[in-house]
Amino acid sequence: MNKKKIFNDPVYGFITISSDLVFDIIEHPYFQRLRRIKQLGLTDFVYPGALHTRFHHAMGAMHLMSTTLDNLRSKGHEISNEEYEASQIAILLHDIGHGPFSHALEFSLLKGIRHEHLSLQLMHYFNQVFNGQLSLTIKIFTNQYERRFFHQLVSSQLDIDRLDYLQRDSLFTGVSEGTIGADRIIKMLDIKDDQIVVEEKGIYSIENFLSARRLMYWQVYLHKATVSAEKMLIMLIRRAKYLVSQGQEVFATPSLQVFLTQDITLDDFRQNPDHLKAFATLDDYDIWAAVKFWSHHPDRILASLSAMLLERRLFKVILSNSSFDDALLEEIRQKISSAYNIQAEEVEYFMACGSMSNAAYIAGGQNINIMTKKGKVMDVAKASDLPNIKAMSKIVKKYYICCPKNI
Repeated sequence: MNKKKIFNDPVYGFITISSDLVFDIIEHPYFQRLRRIKQLGLTDFVYPGALHTRFHHAMGAMHLMSTTLDNLRSKGHEISNEEYEASQIAILLHDIGHGPFSHALEFSLLKGIRHEHLSLQLMHYFNQVFNGQLSLTIKIFTNQYERRFFHQLVSSQLDIDRLDYLQRDSLFTGVSEGTIGADRIIKMLDIKDDQIVVEEKGIYSIENFLSARRLMYWQVYLHKATVSAEKMLIMLIRRAKYLVSQGQEVFATPSLQVFLTQDITLDDFRQNPDHLKAFATLDDYDIWAAVKFWSHHPDRILASLSAMLLERRLFKVILSNSSFDDALLEEIRQKISSAYNIQAEEVEYFMACGSMSNAAYIAGGQNINIMTKKGKVMDVAKASDLPNIKAMSKIVKKYYICCPKNI
């Protein structure tokens, strides 16, 4: 069978599959599941074009990894075919641990298990399936490989993941401010002392990259309506899990039923392959099918929230630069309790409050390093004469209250 296939990608054009192993991983049902998980969760409630999937992103990131490694080879850095393939697979699988709606349900459907941990568990699974051929991939992904720059390409403040998702999300949302010069950034990458560095002449491209990331967070990833929709979905799942715990019948597909009825830990995933299989078949469609059923459930809270989400009657979001007064929060709770005729402990299903922060660049630990023409390496915030980069190093925090519009 010919496994040297070509994909036509809307961002980069033609993407080639470089090896039989990469093809076989892409063909696996656990990877094909990424076609059924939207990259931006419920963001299409705000930007209707944001319907691209984790599959799109994984394929695009794999392509950019190939381009980057080819560029580094052209600058005289030795990269073996095994390292090349392992790096491709590491970025291809870096997000395979995402659950339905990507980040939205990471801490409700699963109890505090980050998607990176599940990505690693699935890599171990693939390593068994493919007779140990992913051992180097796992070392690179976990930063255990002696050539550290490979891990930086997979996970850092200037990694392949970010280079792809900023371009892709900008295209599909139509938010042109998120456009970055990924091709130029990749051309400017080099290796110094086993660290990824950016040539000095690429510093303005890095400034644009950081600025685009900051704007995309406020305009897309942390958009008020997206936050509202995700909070409603989280409340829905919490209510469904509560009803199940009380012995009530709640519709769910077999895969979703596993996670509604049990609080599965990371150790459970490691010890019980059935849990990993259930997760690896769970996608957005499981949740939407359940929500459609739940909109007719006898439980008034579950039914109301489900109908509101299906009909896009989203909660309003109030933002503030400082934390909200306790008296105001209590007043809102009282109004919700009265308006919906629910007990005080049930108000949590109609109100969420917290904070969200946006830091385009945090120096320290994982710096973006600039290599001057004289070969000196320094942090981009110090190397730049641009005040914007220094300003973007500061964390901006906003506080929110999320509740029904009639309150």
